[in-house]
Amino acid sequence: MKRALSLAAWTAALIVLVAPLSALAQSAATTAPSGTPASAPGVTAIPGALDRAFSQIAGAQSQGSLSLSLQLLLIMGLLTILPSLILMMTSFTRILVVLSILRTALGLQQSPPNQILIGLSLFLSLFVMAPTLDRVNANAIQPYAAGTLGAEQAIGAAGMEFHAFMVRQTRERDLAMFSTMARAPRFAGPQAIPFSILLPAFVTSELKTAFQIGFMLFLPFLVIDLVVSSVLMSLGMMMMSPTVVSMPFKLLLFVLVDGWALMMGSLAASFS
Repeated sequence: MKRALSLAAWTAALIVLVAPLSALAQSAATTAPSGTPASAPGVTAIPGALDRAFSQIAGAQSQGSLSLSLQLLLIMGLLTILPSLILMMTSFTRILVVLSILRTALGLQQSPPNQILIGLSLFLSLFVMAPTLDRVNANAIQPYAAGTLGAEQAIGAAGMEFHAFMVRQTRERDLAMFSTMARAPRFAGPQAIPFSILLPAFVTSELKTAFQIGFMLFLPFLVIDLVVSSVLMSLGMMMMSPTVVSMPFKLLLFVLVDGWALMMGSLAASFS
């Protein structure tokens, strides 16, 4: 995290320096006397401007704080990767995959639509992540808004809360696999696992869990398809599609067992 913040700080510094340097070069070109190369004053002034800017950034990093402009630039950069963070660091992936498998098991193509499934996954993810988000608000957002924490400390505190959630949902086998691939040393504890190893292990565990839940969902609907197909074959109705005939029975079964409430409750409970 510190390395990423340092890289972002240096990148932001280079962007901030472009405008002053271009203005300095233009002013030097307009004020240069005749017979003197117009670029000479600008060339001699540029190293001084670079030295001052880099010394300011180095001083801010040594003090553990960044200027307001760099903090805003860093926050705007984080907002651009917010969708990826929602997909990879929360319960969204597991819920969306399970709901998609459920729609396929029912034999429905576009009902519920993708927008409905994504909306259900998003709001159910907010419900599941509510304790983690409350801790992020209490330990990172509110102190940062009050001015008691800097941007780096607030991002680190928020990252630790998501880190703890991801560790609880990640299988030890997946963590061991990616640790071996990265040739990482043995970790002193769960808090010492870096995000570079925890993120792929967490996503792998979520996908495996989602497919396990989807397999269990498929079984009762597969039995209905087999029964309907056998009955149609015995009656000689081979031209009729078994999918069309079995769909009302699958919908009836799903409604009778209150499938949506059972599904949402089971998905939420799977993260406990």
